Amino acid sequence: MSGTQRLPARVDVAVLGAGLAGLQCARELVGAGLDVVVLDPADAVGGRVRSEHVDGFTVDRGFQLLNPAYPAVRRWVDTSALGLQPLPAGVAARLDGGTSRVADPRREPRLLPATVRGALPLLRGAPAAARWGRPLLTRDHRGLVGRAARTRPDGSLRSALDAHGVRGDLRRVLDAFLAGVVLDDSGETSDHFALLLTRAFLDGTPSLPRAGMQALPDQLARGLGERLHLGRAAVALRSDDAGATVETEDGPVEARVVVVATSGVAAASLLGDSVLPPPATRGVVTHWWALPGDRVDPGPGLLHVDARSRPTGPLVNTAVVSAAAPSYAPRGQHLVQASALIGDGREVPDEATLRRHAAELLGAGASGWETVARHEVHDALPAQPAPLAHRRQQVLGPSLVVCGDHRDTASLQGALVSGHRAAGAVRRLVGAPAHGRR
Repeated sequence: MSGTQRLPARVDVAVLGAGLAGLQCARELVGAGLDVVVLDPADAVGGRVRSEHVDGFTVDRGFQLLNPAYPAVRRWVDTSALGLQPLPAGVAARLDGGTSRVADPRREPRLLPATVRGALPLLRGAPAAARWGRPLLTRDHRGLVGRAARTRPDGSLRSALDAHGVRGDLRRVLDAFLAGVVLDDSGETSDHFALLLTRAFLDGTPSLPRAGMQALPDQLARGLGERLHLGRAAVALRSDDAGATVETEDGPVEARVVVVATSGVAAASLLGDSVLPPPATRGVVTHWWALPGDRVDPGPGLLHVDARSRPTGPLVNTAVVSAAAPSYAPRGQHLVQASALIGDGREVPDEATLRRHAAELLGAGASGWETVARHEVHDALPAQPAPLAHRRQQVLGPSLVVCGDHRDTASLQGALVSGHRAAGAVRRLVGAPAHGRR
C-alpha cells in the first residue's frame, strides 16, 4: 500500500521494515490475531531483495539466488508459485591451464563428460577437501554446526582449509566460489558458516524466480493489505516498559511492541550505537549487460569464476543469466551479470573493467555489450566472522525487538528465521497465542 493511506494511531505491533525478516514476522503476528502495521520508506517491499524491469530485461539489485533447500524456504515459501528457474549445479573455473567445468552429476547428467574432464586438474586436492567437508557427510542438515564443533572449533575458513591441507587448483576454486557467496575474499568468514552454505548447495539448486527475486517478498507480503504502509519512514523511536512510540513525518504511531526489522546498519542508526552496535558489512557491485544472441555462447548458464593463481580482474563471478533463467531477457537477447566486491578501501571498478574481465571468463568479445543496470550495494550482507553467532539477541527491552539477517545467518534463510524468532518473542511479550486471538 502507498504512503497516502492514513496511519493508525495505535496498534499492538509496529514492524519497521518490509524486508524478508519484517514480512515474515508481520505475517505470523497477523496470524496470531494481533493488530499490526508495517512501515517502510521504500516504494516496494523486499529491503535488499529487489528487482527492476528494464526494456524487457529483469535485473535484481545485486546478483542473488534463492535456494529452495533452505529449511525456512521449504517451510514458509510457496516455491512452486515462484516458477523457479534453476542455475546449473556447478561452476566454470578459469584455472592457470584453462577452464574446468565441474557440476553435480546427480543434477547435471548432461554436463558429466565436461565434469569428468574438468575434475582432472582438481583431483589432487580432493582428499583434503573431503577431510574439510567431513561434517557434511550426513543426510540431515540439522545439527551441522554442533557436529562440526565436536570435531573442530570454529575459526576462519582460511585457517580451516589450511589445516586440512586444501591447496592448489581446488583450493582456489573453493576460495573463488565462496567469495562470491559470502562477499568476502579475505578468508576470515566463519568455517562453520561456510559448511552450512555448502550443505545447502548440496541439498538444493539455487534458482531465480520467473518474475525476479522481487517475487519472493511480494509473496510474503500478500495478506498484509492495508497493514502495509510503503513510503513511510520511522524518523525516531522511543520505547519503555509501557510501550513504544514511532515518530513518522505523518505523525506518531503508538504500539505495545516495536519490531525493528531493518538492516543492521539502519537499525543501529535508528536505535543508537550504544543500544545496537552496527555490524560489519560486505559490499558488492553488480553490472548487467544485454548482448545479442550471437555475441556469446551462453552454454547452460554456469557461474564462471577466476581461480587462477593471478586473476586478471576484480570479478568474484559472472554468468549468462538468461541461459538458465530465460524469463530474465527478451527473445533473441542474452543478459549477463558480473559482480565484484566493494568496501574495505577497495576502488569500485568501472564498467569497462568489469566488462573486460567478464568477457575473458565467458570466452566472448568485449564489444557490443549494452548496459542494462548497475547496482552498488555497500551493505549487502553482514560479515560472518568466526566464531559463528547465528542466534543473536533480539529482545532489547519490554517493548523493543529487532530482527534481520544481522541477528541470524547472513542469508535469506537467516532473514526468514530471524523474522520467525521475532514473532515468537513478540507473542511472549504481549501474551498472545501462536494462532488466533485468545
